[in-house]
Amino acid sequence: MAITALHAAATGLRALSTQIDVVANNLANAETTAFKGQRVNFEDLFYQTLKQPGTINGSGDIAPSGIYVGLGTRISNTQLDLTQGSLENTGGSMDVGIQGPGFFKVKVLDTLGNGTAYTRNGQFFVNNKGQLVIGMGDGYNLDPPIVLPTGVTSITISQDGNIEGLKPDGTTSQLGQIKISQFVNPQGLQLLGGSLYQETESSGPPIDDKPGDQGAGLLLQNYLESSNVDPVKELVTLIKTQRAFELNSQSIQTADQALQTVTNLRRS
Repeated sequence: MAITALHAAATGLRALSTQIDVVANNLANAETTAFKGQRVNFEDLFYQTLKQPGTINGSGDIAPSGIYVGLGTRISNTQLDLTQGSLENTGGSMDVGIQGPGFFKVKVLDTLGNGTAYTRNGQFFVNNKGQLVIGMGDGYNLDPPIVLPTGVTSITISQDGNIEGLKPDGTTSQLGQIKISQFVNPQGLQLLGGSLYQETESSGPPIDDKPGDQGAGLLLQNYLESSNVDPVKELVTLIKTQRAFELNSQSIQTADQALQTVTNLRRS
């Protein structure tokens, strides 16, 4: 049985090592704009059945319970924490935060899936072609694209995504409409890095609407969404994981001592 304990404890060490990696990544991104933390979920493995419940003993009585020995644990999945991060007032007219559910749709390299990704990072810039882009990586164009004419000033972005600007002749012009994408199962999105997510069969197809329609979030100009990572909570999780890691290490040492005792029986 000590061999079983060795293997079970080893599975615990592997799973807990992965959890430490996830917690470390959460803490590393505590200041990343619109970052969503992850949580590790565990599940137990198969069991060795040494005695079935309900068996009849020599006296004809039915056993009320059985004897099972577990074979360890593993990680079932990592779950995104999609709760809203705090919205911070940056004062930047091109900074836009989403208050509520939804993502901005952007164009990425064609080699990344279907060339479309999604993000909650609303750091907008205008490139040399006048196109509105997200200020991540090399700058990802919004989809559908929005082009700001030369000379337009005093750009305002309403809560429903309507963009207006002041033309050189003093008149106000509508420049475009920002759309918000939602998913039936946002937990099924694929993480690409760079605050980008991509559609999968698990997430379902995107549902594109104006901000505020069909439950989509509203846009807030001059705001950016902060990371939703709670450093205190992550540090507590890290301490608990470290203690669990130590306990599994102690299990391996105890099983090793038991095997050593059995090995030394022949010498006695």
